[in-house]
Amino acid sequence: MTLWKLSSGTASVIGKRRIKSQALPQTGYILLGENCLNNCLFCAQSRSSGARSDLLSRMTWPSFAADEAAAGISLACSQGMLKRVCLQVVNSEDSREVTLDALRKLTADSPKPVCVSKHIETVGQAEEIFAAGAERICIAIDAATPTICRLVKGEDWERRVLLLKDCARAFPGLVTTHLIVGLGETEEEAVNFIADCLGLGIIVGLFAFTPVPGTVLADGKPPSAARYRRVQIAHYLLRKGWCRSAIRFAGGRIASFEVPDLAGLLRDGKAFETTGCPDCNRPFYNERPGGIMYNYPRPLTGKEVEQAVRESGLGGEPYDLACS
Repeated sequence: MTLWKLSSGTASVIGKRRIKSQALPQTGYILLGENCLNNCLFCAQSRSSGARSDLLSRMTWPSFAADEAAAGISLACSQGMLKRVCLQVVNSEDSREVTLDALRKLTADSPKPVCVSKHIETVGQAEEIFAAGAERICIAIDAATPTICRLVKGEDWERRVLLLKDCARAFPGLVTTHLIVGLGETEEEAVNFIADCLGLGIIVGLFAFTPVPGTVLADGKPPSAARYRRVQIAHYLLRKGWCRSAIRFAGGRIASFEVPDLAGLLRDGKAFETTGCPDCNRPFYNERPGGIMYNYPRPLTGKEVEQAVRESGLGGEPYDLACS
């Protein structure tokens, strides 16, 4: 029997688990495969990891029969409870077959937006995934610089970024990547990576580095709230069409944003919500209840917006951002 791992939140949405959560996922998250061939030092699924096999970042992934899971996700999509599906595929010997089989199961009854996040080597492999029913593909670069990529992922950053850009040109508007803040990059390096990707129409999902017990980087420290907020604001401004030159740096750190009425631009809180594919909110993927809410999985309250702006360290005079 083929088994799929679903995030606990996804399992709750389709009625397979009961959990208490301040926000449920809008995307159905599926983890496929085990024994990854890659060796990303932050990842519970990497070949060097001694972490639990049902972990990815902070999320647990209980297993269900594939046909049962696919039926539940399809029903939730038809009822509007889920708006898209995300296949996160471990890089294993059979990952190609596993991915194509999952796409067939998910799209057999009706088409639905599915993003496939997996290791690929060529544009042709991406084309095969699209032909099998995927709506988007994610090539997770994760690291902002070649040195960090080599040290943390053991990969050739230039080659991976070239593939990312080639896919973006071949499938305009249909490619996503990930950036993990807190792996050792400067804020300027993070912003430059984001700006380069957005310039090619690549969606960037921001993540905060999360130390996971059992991984090589288990003793690492997540980014400060101030650092993450500044990168979030820069990401938001770039997405809204502001030029990279509007972001000023000093010693690699974001020093200021040269835009009029920054408080007004940030008032709706969108800058601090989860970023990535449309409708991807990843509740508590990087966060612990009661801890820093790096990525809000829902609209922020006025007080939460005020706090997030203060955390950036760039507030200056107090902002009047309270919402009615």
